[in-house]
Amino acid sequence: MTNRPTRLTLSALAVATLTTLGALAADAAFAAPASDMPQPTRAVIKLDPDQTLDADIRFQRLANDYIEALWRLDPDAAIGAGRYEYAAELPAPDRAMRARSLSFATDWLKRFEAVDVKTLSPASRTDLGQLLNKLRSDRFQLTELREYEWNPSFLNIAGPIDYILATDYAPLPVRLKTISARLALVPAYYRAGASLLKQPTLEHTQLAIDQAPGVLSVLEEVAKAAQGPDAASLTEAERKQLADRIAGAKIAVEGYRAQLAQLLAEGKATGKARGFRLGKALYEQKFGYDIQSVHSAEQMYQRALKAREALLAQMAQISDQLWTRTMGDAPKPEDRFARIGAVIGKLSEQHVKREDFVKEIRAQIPQLERWITEHDLLTQDASKPLIVRETPVYQRGVAGAGIEAPGPYRPQDRTYYNVTPLDDLTPEQAESSLREYNHWILQILNIHEAVPGHYTQLVHANKSPSLVKTLFGNGAMVEGWAVYGERMMLESGYGGNAPEMWLMWGKWNLRSVTNTILDYNVHVLGMTEAQALDLLQRQAFQTEREAREKWRRVQLTSVQLTSYFSGYSDIMELREQRKQALGKDFKLKDFNEQFLSYGNAPVSVISELMSQPSVKAAAKASVKAAP
Repeated sequence: MTNRPTRLTLSALAVATLTTLGALAADAAFAAPASDMPQPTRAVIKLDPDQTLDADIRFQRLANDYIEALWRLDPDAAIGAGRYEYAAELPAPDRAMRARSLSFATDWLKRFEAVDVKTLSPASRTDLGQLLNKLRSDRFQLTELREYEWNPSFLNIAGPIDYILATDYAPLPVRLKTISARLALVPAYYRAGASLLKQPTLEHTQLAIDQAPGVLSVLEEVAKAAQGPDAASLTEAERKQLADRIAGAKIAVEGYRAQLAQLLAEGKATGKARGFRLGKALYEQKFGYDIQSVHSAEQMYQRALKAREALLAQMAQISDQLWTRTMGDAPKPEDRFARIGAVIGKLSEQHVKREDFVKEIRAQIPQLERWITEHDLLTQDASKPLIVRETPVYQRGVAGAGIEAPGPYRPQDRTYYNVTPLDDLTPEQAESSLREYNHWILQILNIHEAVPGHYTQLVHANKSPSLVKTLFGNGAMVEGWAVYGERMMLESGYGGNAPEMWLMWGKWNLRSVTNTILDYNVHVLGMTEAQALDLLQRQAFQTEREAREKWRRVQLTSVQLTSYFSGYSDIMELREQRKQALGKDFKLKDFNEQFLSYGNAPVSVISELMSQPSVKAAAKASVKAAP
């Protein structure tokens, strides 16, 4: 499981979360986060068709007005979604801008709260739920979480510039002029953002320092592009202006890095830096907005503990089956962790060569695509090829692999599978990573990240008639689908039903479960580094390097690690419900494609939509087509 990079990124300016925040479930969407709310009472609403249509049209126009206003407020978010009208702008993220963002969220929240939900069709009602959740989350981010005060990595100019440079929405000279205009504002951008930092965490400060070389490398790419033949129409004055602004931006980045180095030293010396742990109150609220489950964070933690026990029992049984084949005459330990770990350790010796890591991933993608087609699991779009590439330097530091997909406004743009190469690792570190991503797990990783996981899901999401659900999607659904895709592939016979594959799937699935256990333990219960590494290595069979990377990740993120298990378990539950409801008419391909057709909506919302036959027609009258 990886933290999936995406072009629908969180803007450091308006704190508009576009990938992990979205809808609450149906009528529950209009309540507080799950940790505080009672279970919703569902009612059947009968409306006159003309009345519903008129109300839907009014709502869709309002939603469209909001989206357009959001792009004007937050150019970075617009770029992430594939809109470039405001790409030359880079507002300074100062206190006044934060106040404007809060006023914006508050004003639009009032407008959407005034909509009479009873007059809307199910599709529009769930769109409204997503918008309400997003705006409430934005207010929470700005007023309570206030991450811009303690996370210096929020200030990073590289992503939008990279998208402008890499996306052919206009001729290169036009895009370079846009970048030039943006670069002129970079010094003020860093000054404004730095002025709001208050005792930032040591971990996020170090991350921002580590990412600075990647930011500088993007600026170098801009300079190279300006000297290339495709930029020949730039005048000498324009080239000089761009070069001067690149130089000024580099100075600003270096100055920010030096400032952070001083803050880091002071934080270590005084011990006054903010801790990275959220604590129970903030964690429960963030979980409610991000995951949008009917369960609280604490309840999901308890569910994960039970799922962990079931997985370990299954893995112990398979390990007993494989013991003689893998371990020969070696005595079998009584301790189940030792027994399972020994078999996994022996099997993990089978892996690709270090120099073939990225090449092997590239080779496996067409094999997975053929399996999907031959076993009729999903319809694929050959016009949207996936490009495997080495992760850009400025994106490295949190996750080792992930999909970078275009926004819904430009679904024709390239989709990248970013893979961090092992070149910079010591031989010991490389061997540890290769054992973690061994012969079997490397295949499962590619299923999760690419086909039929994130890449396939995002291609379908960009075809959804609901722009709201696609833009302001639910991270638990996105990650849950990728985990579900692993299970679905093995159920279809991928891997030959070999016990080795099922054991490694158990290890991999245990990661999803352990992610939830780890995240809650660390941010709420105060788990130490030593306890976390024991949980990850001894009890979840991860290599030392993988465990240390996960410890780093849990310090830099919160709640996101819980999305895998939460979404997966909800999807599996929904699939069983649909099997029971449809009986012999249930077809796996139909379920998969209908599920994906609703964009990035929460599973609970998709469940409601799938159970209502009229929704498919209603969904066509979406905000995407609003006049």
